[in-house]
Amino acid sequence: MYHNNSIRILTGNSHPELAQAVVERLNVPLVPCTVKKFSNGEINDVFIIQSGCSDVNDNLMELLILISACKTASARRITAVIPCFPYARMDKKDKSRAPITAKLVANMLVVAGCDHVITMDLHASQIQGFFDIPVDNLWSEPLMLTYIKRQIDGWQNGIIVSPDAGGAKRVTAIADKLGVEFALIHRKRDGKTEDAPERMEILVGDVKDKVAILVDDMIDTGVTLTLAAKTLKDKGAKSVHALISHGLLSELNLAAIDQLPIEQLVVTNTIPQTLHKQQCSKLVTIDVSATIAESIRRTHNGESISLLFGEWAETGTIAVL
Repeated sequence: MYHNNSIRILTGNSHPELAQAVVERLNVPLVPCTVKKFSNGEINDVFIIQSGCSDVNDNLMELLILISACKTASARRITAVIPCFPYARMDKKDKSRAPITAKLVANMLVVAGCDHVITMDLHASQIQGFFDIPVDNLWSEPLMLTYIKRQIDGWQNGIIVSPDAGGAKRVTAIADKLGVEFALIHRKRDGKTEDAPERMEILVGDVKDKVAILVDDMIDTGVTLTLAAKTLKDKGAKSVHALISHGLLSELNLAAIDQLPIEQLVVTNTIPQTLHKQQCSKLVTIDVSATIAESIRRTHNGESISLLFGEWAETGTIAVL
């Protein structure tokens, strides 16, 4: 497919399964991750696939070392493919003297020698502005739309739900494309102390007798999902489905998911999910390797990737792992 010297794809240890799926779709070999000088001359394009998951600091440092190694090996352009951006939730000062670590990560990538970043479903879009190099923020939204239409019975009588105000734009976009209503949940404490019990209330929308489809960008502790699922059921939802882009699940007892009043928890494989699926029967994984592979192909060939946000993504096939 490509000239011998035109493209190289590397991966660190964060998510080798996703990297392997990507190179199989591109029909190119995966370069062994032993950092050394390339012996066959100048390399035009290097793509390094490394997700911000599990041991996030080790994986980030590994990515920086790989970028630096490729830079000293005279690679013309180095693209960091980061399906789940590390420290994405630390994008602003939410209290005095809090660090904006997402900006620090952006600075480190640029200093290491990165020329371009491809990521997916950033927690906050303004993170793109932390960079002085091109950033392509891919969306899992088209894959979720396809999944809803093909896998969720009765979605026509559904309602798209955001568990917080920050996801309002996300759920309204999905609801508009499906032609259904949306709902917004507000999470609040029943007291002023930090250990006060939390509860949720529906601010916008009526979920009674409807298929509630909960959409969010990230799940870690599972507290929000637990509160939201119980609230939707208490308000009369016919069934509850959860679709979440990044399934970190690092602080969650996955066995507890099976006890929640949800039909399934759908996540993408921007984070490795093999071990998680063994612990939770309701966990479903959507494969994003096709989207990432197409973005790499288009970047390498100098084509626009705007097609990935439109008809190509919404009419393509969906792989459930």
